[in-house]
Amino acid sequence: MEVGASSEHMTLKKTSVGVFLPALAGGGAERAMLHLAQGLAERGIKTDLVLAEAEGDYLEQVSSEVRLIDLKSKFPIVLSKTLALQRYLQREQPTVLFSALDIVSSSLWAKWSSRVPTRVVMCVQTYLSEQFRHDESSTLKKLRPQMVRWLYPRSDELVAASKGTAADLAQIINLPLDRIRVIYNPVVTPEVLEKSQAPVDHPWFAPGELPVILGVGRLVNQKDFSNLINAFAQVRRVRPARLMILGEGEQRQQLEDLILKLGLENDVAMPGFVDNPYAYMSKAAVFALSSKYEGFGNVVAEAIATGTPVVSTDCPSGPAEILDNGNYGKLVPVSDSTALAKAILETLDHPIDREVLKRRSLAFSSDCVVDQYMEVLERVTQNN
Repeated sequence: MEVGASSEHMTLKKTSVGVFLPALAGGGAERAMLHLAQGLAERGIKTDLVLAEAEGDYLEQVSSEVRLIDLKSKFPIVLSKTLALQRYLQREQPTVLFSALDIVSSSLWAKWSSRVPTRVVMCVQTYLSEQFRHDESSTLKKLRPQMVRWLYPRSDELVAASKGTAADLAQIINLPLDRIRVIYNPVVTPEVLEKSQAPVDHPWFAPGELPVILGVGRLVNQKDFSNLINAFAQVRRVRPARLMILGEGEQRQQLEDLILKLGLENDVAMPGFVDNPYAYMSKAAVFALSSKYEGFGNVVAEAIATGTPVVSTDCPSGPAEILDNGNYGKLVPVSDSTALAKAILETLDHPIDREVLKRRSLAFSSDCVVDQYMEVLERVTQNN
C-alpha cells in the first residue's frame, strides 16, 4: 500500500492539466472552473486555463499560478475552437483536460484528431435537459442533445455539479448513474470570505436603511428575474424593503420595463455586473434565487458562506441539495411569485442563524472540492 500511494503521488506530481472553457463570462460555471484551475495550481499541478476566446468579466481574476491560453477562436466558432484546441493538445499534451460548457464536445474531437494520450474529463455544469428545452437556436437545437448523447459517454470521466444534474445526464446519455461522479462546485474560497468583508459604496447598505433583498446572476430567461420582481412587488405591499439585482444580460430592458410598470423604480436597483458581489451578499437581509433551472447554483452556496439567509426556487437542480431540502433555507416552486414573496417575508421576520449557514457552506469549500478532483486525476492517470 505504501508503494502504491507513493507511486500515485509521484504520478500526480508529473501531471499537467488543462481546464477548457469558451470564455470567462460572468456566469457561475465559469467562476467554478476558474476556482478549480486555481485550486489545482495551488496543489502543485501544472495548470493551463484554456479559453476559446480570452474575454469576459473574470479575466482579471486569473491567478498568476495559472497559465492563461487564448485560442483566439473566430467564426465559425465551433470549427475554429476545435482546430485551435487540437493544436494546443498537440503542442502541450496535458495529462488531463477538464472541459466545461462544451456541449458540442470540441475537447473530444480535438483529442481524437490530435491523437494525443490526453484524458478528457467532461464537467457538466448545468441541467442539460432544461437547457435544451429553452434553447432558442433553431440550427443547433436538435444537434446539441444528439452530440451529448453520442459523445459524452466516450469521455474518460464524467463529473456533474450536483446529484440532480448527474441524474439528468445519465438519462440523456443512457448510462448508469454510478458512471457519473458528483462533485459540487468549489465556490467557497478564502478570497470569497475575505471579499465579503469589504464595504459597499451604496446608500441602501448604510446603517438604519431598509432591508435589501439581493439577486445575482445573468439577466437571462433561465434566471427568471421577472418572477423575483413580481414577488418583490407583493413583499412591498406588506412591508418596506428594497430589491437589488446584480448582473448583466439580454433581458435588462424587459426587466426595467416591468419595474416601471409595477411602480417600483425607487425600490429596485440593477447596477449591472460587479467584481465583488460577496460584499453585497454579506450585507443583504435575504438572498433570493428565482431560477427556472441550474446546474448547481453557485450563488446559493456563496450566499450562505457569507451568512445570508436564502430563499430559492426548488428548481432542477442544485439549490435543494445546497440547502439540504429546506433545512438551511426556504424552497418554493418555480415561477410562483406568490410563494416566493411569502418565503421572503417569512425569512425577513425569522432569519436562520448566520453562523449555522456559514458552517453548512464548508461542504462547498474549494479545499474540500479540489480534494475530490485530485481523486479524479489519480484515477484517470492510473488508467493512462
